[in-house]
Amino acid sequence: MGLSVDSGPALNAWSTSMGGMRHPLLADFWPHGGVASSLGIFNESAGIVNRALIIIDPEGVVRHTELHQGTLPDPAAAVAKLAELQAA
Repeated sequence: MGLSVDSGPALNAWSTSMGGMRHPLLADFWPHGGVASSLGIFNESAGIVNRALIIIDPEGVVRHTELHQGTLPDPAAAVAKLAELQAA
């Protein structure tokens, strides 16, 4: 899932302009950044969510977090980390 502090309509417009997204986009619009703050990825000074990859298990426990500054997560590394966590 993607998480942003933008509103639902803004996320929909962005997704449409990008040709559509294959994963859900969550609007952490109000209270502004509430979910991102609870995950430790809200940048209060900029009012945005920092780019991160977070793996959460079915019970809602955060099992892995990677912060990305100016880069995107490596999909192969993310899948490998997920497989590692599932094997444990």
